[in-house]
Formats: sequence, C-alpha cells, structure tokens
Amino acid sequence: MFQWVILVVEIVDTTLRDAHQSLIATRLRTEDMIPILEKIDKAGFYSIEMWGGATFDVMIRYLNEDPWERLRLIRERVHRTKLQMLLRGQNLVGYRHYPDDVVEKFVELSYKNGIDVFRIFDALNDVRNMRTSIVKAKKLGAIVQGTITYTISPVHTIEHYLKIAEELAALEVDHITIKDMSGILDPYTAYTLVKALKERLKIPVDIHSHFTGGLAVATYVKAVEAGADFIDTSISPLAFGSGQPGIQTVYHALPPENRPKIDLKVVEEISSYLEKIIFTKYKDLINIKVFIPDPNVLEHQVPGGMITNFIMQLKQLGAEDKLGEVLAEVKRVREDLGWPPLVTPSSQIVGAQAVLNVINGRYKVVTKEVRDYVKGLYGRPPAPIKEEIIRLVLGNEKPIEVRPADLLKPMYEECYKTVKEKGYYSKEEDVLTYCLFPEVAAEFFEKTRKQAVVVKATSRDLWDEILGF
Repeated sequence: MFQWVILVVEIVDTTLRDAHQSLIATRLRTEDMIPILEKIDKAGFYSIEMWGGATFDVMIRYLNEDPWERLRLIRERVHRTKLQMLLRGQNLVGYRHYPDDVVEKFVELSYKNGIDVFRIFDALNDVRNMRTSIVKAKKLGAIVQGTITYTISPVHTIEHYLKIAEELAALEVDHITIKDMSGILDPYTAYTLVKALKERLKIPVDIHSHFTGGLAVATYVKAVEAGADFIDTSISPLAFGSGQPGIQTVYHALPPENRPKIDLKVVEEISSYLEKIIFTKYKDLINIKVFIPDPNVLEHQVPGGMITNFIMQLKQLGAEDKLGEVLAEVKRVREDLGWPPLVTPSSQIVGAQAVLNVINGRYKVVTKEVRDYVKGLYGRPPAPIKEEIIRLVLGNEKPIEVRPADLLKPMYEECYKTVKEKGYYSKEEDVLTYCLFPEVAAEFFEKTRKQAVVVKATSRDLWDEILGF
C-alpha cells in the first residue's frame, strides 16, 4: 500500500547545462562558470547538471574549448555537490549511434573525470539503446537516472510509460527521470504519473520540465505532492522561457514542508553575477522570444529551438509564410512514423521531413535520416510505422529487427590510430572526441595545435627579450 510521507524535495540545478543551452544557444563559456562554482557548490543542490547534451558539440565547434577540460576544471572546484551529465544512450553526446566499445569507453572516462550521475535517455524510449551505457555506468559505481522521454500521443499513456519504467528498473537504475523537453507535462498528468511510478516501482523519481508552455512551476508542485524526489530548476536570469523554472520562484511555490534545503542567499549571489554577465557579454545571444512562454507548444509540441530552425530554413527557401503548415505537418509526420517524441535526434528527423513535405509535397523527397529511421537504424518507434510509409520509403526492403548498435563494428582502436598518426593525441579523451565528431574534432585539434605554436613562439620571444638577445 502506498504510504504518504512528508518529502523534502531535492534540486537538480541545470544552470550550467540545459539552462544556457535552452536560452543562449549553449554559449556560456567555462571562464564565466568558474567564478560561481564554489557558490553553486554551497547552495545545497543534490547535483549540478553541467555536461552532456549539446555542450560537447558546441564547445569544440563554436567555443574552441575542450569539453574534457571543462569537466576537469569544474570537478576541481566542486566538492560537495554531485556532477551530472545528460547522455543520449547509444548516441552519447552525438547525433547517431556509436558502437558499444565507444559507448563504454566514453562512460568510463566521463566517470573517471568526475561525473557522478548519468542521466541516460533514448529519443524513442527504446531501452535497448540505453542498456550498454546504463550497465557500464552501474558497473563503475555511478548513479544512473533511467530516463523516459515524455510526449503526448494516442500511444503515450500512463501504462505505456510505466512499462518503460519497469524495463529501466530491471536494469537496476537508481532513479527514474521523466524528461519533458517541450514543457507540455501538465500538473495533473504529472501527479498521476509520479504517483503510479512510486506505487508500482518504489523508486526515486525526478521530474525535468521546461517552462516553454508556462506549466512547469505548477507541474512541479503537483509532482512533489505526488511524491517526486527530485525536480530540475535553474537560477534566474538563466531560467524560465524555454529553460527550466527558476529555483527562486519554485522554492516559494512549494509547501513549506516540501521545500528543498537551499541557501537562497547564496542563490541570490549567483543570480546577481549571472545577471551582470548575461546582459553584457552575452547580450547579443538574447532573443526575447525564448524567454516568453508559448502556449501553442501545448498543441504542436515542437520545442522552441526547433521552431527557430524552421523559421531559418523557411526563410532560406523564401517560404516564411509556411510556418503554420509546417507545424501542422509535424503532427502528421509523427503519426506516420509511429509517434516519436520530439527530442534530438528524432526532432530533427521529423522536422526536416515536415519542411520537405510542405515545400515539395508529402514524401516526394525523403531524407536519408527518415529512410534510416524507417529501416529501424535509430531503434524501435513507440508505435508501428504506417505500412504505406514503409513501402514508400523502403520499397521491398524490410526494416531491421535487431538492436541498431548490433550492426556496428567497433571503432575505438581505429580512431586511436588516426588520432596518433595525425598528431592530435595529447590524452586518451582526445580519441573519443574524434570518434564522436571526426571532422569537427580534426578542425578543433588543428586550431588548438596552431594556438599552442603561437603561444610557444611568443614565450620564446619574451624570453629572448629578457635575456637581451
């Protein structure tokens, strides 16, 4: 029988990962995190989500920073609070499946460098795509959050989610996380889902939501009322909009007996720092639209960043007036493809095909990614793909039945040889960076090497000047 208890909820702080990923395109630099790390460590959070997701790609592609160095620097300065990352199952921090040898090595080195909590999900909720990383992380002694990607469709019922949770529990995950990336989880569904999870599995539950639809604060209150053990918040001004709700607001929204043991004075000091730096150094990245709740998301379920991409694509095609048609087509494509949740990479797969369908006619042009999806190379969809879509896309070819990664050859050793031969190797982690993003990593390593040469030459010139040469 379910026993009601007074629960002091714990907080996962997302300021250093999902918050700036959602609000300023993942551009917060490590140098601007360092001044507040000790304060964040003192605030009283259960964990700090500060790695994974899009951070890895953005750092080497746009910021010219080494993601592994960021992890090391944060770990050196954060001692009380757990460090947490978002891991896309077999996709790791990339956009395609990687073989098991790369997945296991990535998890091993992430843990070795300081990750305590692995939040592991799959875009399709195909637990087969999560098993390798979960088993490896558990073996290492890490805390694992088995994660369910939340969406709304005719097949995504409470019972559907409970079955996924049971599969994850069978892998001995430590927590179940409900990942509501679009901000569409309403308060009463959250209450029902959390209560059902706690009654059936008796496992700690974490609710992760975005404020995109304006519901998240109310959703958190009802989730905690139902027994949620963790909720995800960030620190204003990197909060609300398409990011997570701000802890300063959520704290006061909760009943006093459920409030987390957070030092709000320390949080306010962090907030003051963020306000100064975000509205000066990062002011050009601020788009007021991402800070304003969008009730339309409750209908189309399209995350804010995805809509921004639609607008850019349509503008390039001279079809900006087609946005409404594209959003409507997204729902039709989702139904055709078995109702995949709109999260990386399925959001990109569905979104690109929706644009093509509106511009060229339905499935007159089919992307390679849709073909791979229909073939089963991304995993098992939540519901069967429509037979006419399978025939249209694959012809006489049959979808695969096995786990997609079973078809992949090991690649770590090959990457190791390449990185060594090209002179990119400075540490073992460089091999994984190259495995995940070969072209981008090569460019990053070349740039880093050139900068090192310049620094060395500058140092030599200065030394010569001191000696009077």
